[in-house]
Amino acid sequence: MRIVVLGAGVIGVTTAYYLAKAGHEVEVIERQGGAGLETSFANAGELSFGYTSPWAGPGIPAKAVRWLLMQHAPLILRPKPDPYMIAWLLQMLRNCTAGRYAINKARMVRVSDFSRETLAELRAETGITYDGRKQGTLQLFRKQAQIDGAAKDMAVLADYGVPFEMLDRAGCEAVEPGLRNSDADILGGLRTPEDETGDCHMFTTRLAEIATGLGVNFRYGVDIQGIDVEGDRVVGVRTAQDKVNADAFVLALGSYSPRLARQVGIKLPIYPVKGYSITVPIEAVERAPASTLLDESYKIAVTRLGDRIRVGGMAEISGYSYDLPERRRETLAYCLNSLFPGSADTARANFWTGLRPMTPDGTPIIGRSKIDNLYINSGHGTLGWTMACGSGRAIAGLVSGTDPGIDMTDLGPERY
Repeated sequence: MRIVVLGAGVIGVTTAYYLAKAGHEVEVIERQGGAGLETSFANAGELSFGYTSPWAGPGIPAKAVRWLLMQHAPLILRPKPDPYMIAWLLQMLRNCTAGRYAINKARMVRVSDFSRETLAELRAETGITYDGRKQGTLQLFRKQAQIDGAAKDMAVLADYGVPFEMLDRAGCEAVEPGLRNSDADILGGLRTPEDETGDCHMFTTRLAEIATGLGVNFRYGVDIQGIDVEGDRVVGVRTAQDKVNADAFVLALGSYSPRLARQVGIKLPIYPVKGYSITVPIEAVERAPASTLLDESYKIAVTRLGDRIRVGGMAEISGYSYDLPERRRETLAYCLNSLFPGSADTARANFWTGLRPMTPDGTPIIGRSKIDNLYINSGHGTLGWTMACGSGRAIAGLVSGTDPGIDMTDLGPERY
C-alpha cells in the first residue's frame, strides 16, 4: 500500500520506519526543514520505560495549588479564553482518582514496556547510536510523603514484571555518585534499572536516514493545510504545494494533531503542555549525573547525554506558546546546581522549549479513527521518546492487518 505519514517527529519517523519494514510505500510530510525539530529536539532525554505515570492522579488538584505558589514551580497555568484548554483541564481533573490512575498507569506501562523491547530489537538490527546509556532512572524523593505515595507505582511495576528498587540516600549516592556533593534534603529514591537515556533528536534524524534507505520519501518544508474525505475514507491531503493521495494516512503531528482532525469531525482530546530544557557541556565528570535523575519535588529530569547534561521539565499550560521566560531557565539551573553542584556552568546553557501533546488520561492515542483509512499516533505527552518505537510498530501492524505486537484494547480514539 501507499501510506502517507503526517509529521516527522520521533513518532512520525518511527511509524514510517516500521511501515517501510512491513513493505509499504511510505511518504512523510513535515513542515520543518528536517526530522525531529520540534518537541523531539531537546527533550529531557529519558527513556523511562519503568517510570511511566500519568500526570492526573489522586491528590494532584491539591498539589497543583501548592505548585502554582512555589518559586520554582513544576506547574504553570496561564489561562486563556480557549474552550479546548478548559475542556482538557476538566477531563484531566476527572482522571484524578485512584481508580482512573491505576487504569491509566497500567495502559501506559503496557505501551512503554513494549516499546523497550522494540527499541532493543531496532538497535540490534540497525546498530543505531544516539548517545545512549542504560543505567536506569532514579526518581528522587525529598519528602516522606513522596516515598509513601510511591507504593501504588511499585504495585503496578510489580504487576508488569518491571524491575525496581527503593533506595535510601546512601543507595541513591551509590548509583549517582555526583549526589555526594549535594546539600539537598534527599530521603531516598525509586530506581528503575532498565530505563535508558539518549538524545531523541539524534535518534530521530539517524532513523530517518535509515528509513530513507528503505525507500521512505521525506518531504520537508511542506505545510499541511487540510484533509479531503469522501464517504468514510480520506482521499487526499492538501499541502501548500499539492494534493497527496494514498491508500492510508497516519496522523502524527503531536500537539497539532487535533487541529487537523477537527476538520474531518474527529475530536482528539490532546492539548499542548509546554516543557523547557537547558543543555550544557559537562565541566566536572565526577560531579555530573551518571544517567537520569527525576526530582519529584520539581518534576525536573537531569540527564547525562554523552559529554552534555540535559535538564528538562515543568508543565506549563499556556496554549501554543513558544516564548522563553528567563524565570523558567532559572528553575532548571537551580535544580541542576542543587543536585550536582560544580558539574557544569549553567550560564553557558542552551535554553529551549517544546509543546508536549498531552491527553487528559496520560495514555497516547494509537489506533484507527472513525474514518476507515485514517490512523492516529499522537498524544504521547512527556513520553513520546519512550513510547515511540512501540507505537510505530503497533500502528504498522494495524495498517498492515497483521499482529501489532501489543494488546491495542483501549489505546485508540474510541475510548473517548
